[in-house]
Amino acid sequence: MSSENTYSAFGEKFNRNSGITQLMGDLNDGLRTPGALMLGGGNPAAIPEMLDYFSDITRQMLASGELVAAMANYDGPQGKDSFVSGLAGLLKETYGWDISEKNISLTNGSQSAFFYLFNLLAGKQPDGSHKKILLPLAPEYIGYCDSGIQDDIFVSYRPEIELLENQQFKYHVDFSQIKIDDSVAAICASRPTNPTGNLLTDEEVYKLDKLAKKHNIPLILDNAYGTPFPNIVFEHATPFWNDNTILCMSLSKLGLPGVRCGIVIANEEITQALTNINGIIGLAPGSIGPTVAQHMIESNDLLRLSDEVIKPFYQQKSAQAISLLQSEITDPRFRIHKPEGAIFLWLWFDELPITTMELYKRLKARGVLIVPGEYFFFGQEEEWQHSKQCLRMNYVQNDQDMQNGIKIIAEEVKKAYL
Repeated sequence: MSSENTYSAFGEKFNRNSGITQLMGDLNDGLRTPGALMLGGGNPAAIPEMLDYFSDITRQMLASGELVAAMANYDGPQGKDSFVSGLAGLLKETYGWDISEKNISLTNGSQSAFFYLFNLLAGKQPDGSHKKILLPLAPEYIGYCDSGIQDDIFVSYRPEIELLENQQFKYHVDFSQIKIDDSVAAICASRPTNPTGNLLTDEEVYKLDKLAKKHNIPLILDNAYGTPFPNIVFEHATPFWNDNTILCMSLSKLGLPGVRCGIVIANEEITQALTNINGIIGLAPGSIGPTVAQHMIESNDLLRLSDEVIKPFYQQKSAQAISLLQSEITDPRFRIHKPEGAIFLWLWFDELPITTMELYKRLKARGVLIVPGEYFFFGQEEEWQHSKQCLRMNYVQNDQDMQNGIKIIAEEVKKAYL
C-alpha cells in the first residue's frame, strides 16, 4: 500500500510524534525497565494510606455488589447521576457556589475533557474564521499542545520572572503583554501549574476572570492538582468558579489515574455540549471512579483525605527533593521554581551550554527519565532561550530513587557546564 494519502487530515495530525505521547511512552517503558529512575512522567505517588483506603472501599463495594454493578452497566453520557449530584451538593454547601447537577459533566480523564473543550471553542468557526485558546503564562501543560483537531490553536505569553532567595524563582502573568481580540475563543490556565508548580495568585485569577468577562469568553481553569481536591497546594488559594468559568478537575491525583475520570464544572450550555460529545465519542464515561468518589463524599472522606493525607505527603516529598537538589547542584546558575503545588519541580539551568532536550537524551542513556522544558512553551512565535534551559522533574518516587536520580542529574549538569 502506498504511504501517500493513507490517512485523512485528522489521521495525519494525530499520527505525528508529540510531546505527550513521548512522555507517556517513556512512562510505560520505564515501568517495564528494571532500575529505571522515573523522574519524568506524571504518575501520582503510591501513598500507603490512600492505597489502603482504596483497597478497603473497593472490598466493601465488591461485597455489596456496587463494584460489579458499576462495571456491568452504562451510565448516561453526562456521567454517574449520584456522583454528579453529590459533588454539586458538596461544592454548593462548602463554597456557596450557585451550582447543581446541571453544571457538572464527567469525561474519561481530564485529557479527554480538554480535547473536547478546546475543539468545541477553538479552531475553524462556522463563519470561516479561526479562533485560538489564550494561555496567559507559558510554560504550560504539555498535554494541551497537540490536542487541537486543527493546528495553531494556541497563543501563549512569556511570564515575568521574579528571582527569590534560596536559589528559587517564580513566574507571574505579565498582564501588560496580553492582547485579546476576536480571534481568542477562551483563556486557559492550570492552577497549580503543570509543569512548574506555580500557583496563580487569587489576584491573578480575578484579573483573568475580569478579562474573560469583558471579552465575553470563558475562563478555563485546570484544577487537576488544585483545591478543594486533591489539594496538592502549598500556598493559599481560594477555590474559584462562576458561570463564566469552566473548572476542570480529576480523580487521578487522589491516587486513581487508572479509573480515568475527569470532571468539568461549567454553565448548563457547556455541560450539555460536553454531554452530547460524550455520547457520540464514548457513549458514556466510565463508572468505577465516580462510584468510588461518591462513597468518599458520603463518608466525608474526599476533602478530609485531601487535606490530611495527600497534601502533607506531597509537601514533605517536595521539600526533601529540593534539599537533595540544592546539596548536589551547587552551581549559582541553577534555580528551582518556588514549589507551590502539583507533583513536579521545575529546574532552571541558566546559561546551560546544551539544550535540555540534549540533557534529556544524556540522562535517558543513564536510566533517568525527565521531561525537557522545550515542550512546554508552545503557542509562541519567537524562540526564547529560557525554554531550552528548563526541565520538569517529578519528586514522588521513593527516597532511594530520588537520591540516585538527582545525583545523576547533578553529574550530567556539571559535565554540561564544563
